[in-house]
Amino acid sequence: MFTGIIEELGTVAAIDHLDDSAVITIDAKGLVHDLGLGGSLAVNGVCLTSVRDESSSPPGAPTAEVQGPFTAEVMGETLRLTGLGALRTGDRVNLERCTPASGRFDGHVVQGHVDGCGELLSRDDYDQWSTLRIGIPNPLAPYTASKGSIALNGVSLTLTAVSEPSETSAWVEVGLIPATLSHTTFGKLATGDPVNVEVDVLAKYTARLLSFPAETTAAEPATSAETTTLFNSTDSSTRQGADNA
Repeated sequence: MFTGIIEELGTVAAIDHLDDSAVITIDAKGLVHDLGLGGSLAVNGVCLTSVRDESSSPPGAPTAEVQGPFTAEVMGETLRLTGLGALRTGDRVNLERCTPASGRFDGHVVQGHVDGCGELLSRDDYDQWSTLRIGIPNPLAPYTASKGSIALNGVSLTLTAVSEPSETSAWVEVGLIPATLSHTTFGKLATGDPVNVEVDVLAKYTARLLSFPAETTAAEPATSAETTTLFNSTDSSTRQGADNA
């Protein structure tokens, strides 16, 4: 799991295209010095698995100075459904390590599972901030709301505006401060560039739950009143059932 707080800007060092997949190598600086085989890294919001062995790090190099690369195998479906398929050697990418259990939770719940690929429609750059409008796949529009959360290229952002249900093309807008622009790829994002979109997972689960018809069965959980009666009962057989519940 991630939180959408970008830790480092990496650089695509190499892309080896295979039949229906690719091996991507990224210069992640010291961010992956201890990320061994099987470790997770979000690259522009896409959770990728490291295929790099820690033994490839320079022997005896100080931890902070290890400039080991991050290498991942990316299947064809991921290349087609995300912006990773458009990456070229030298491109900059947003990087985030998975969140430790004891870490701070500064963004929102980000899974690294991209829901669709959008594109930058327009941007207005002001002295102290920039407003970006991102076109998103129409099926994702119901999961967006003004002042709600979204992950764009792996960055946890608050939506400042969203398209109306009556509009034929869905879009979202975000406002970015200079610190975000300089610390992520959004500072140089150009009109037409692809943007990986991950909508709020809570919205997805809510929509999924509401898609099923409500059913009343005998297996429904007991009400709070029933639970209180059960555990306050003085009948031994009733109490034994409660203790084993």
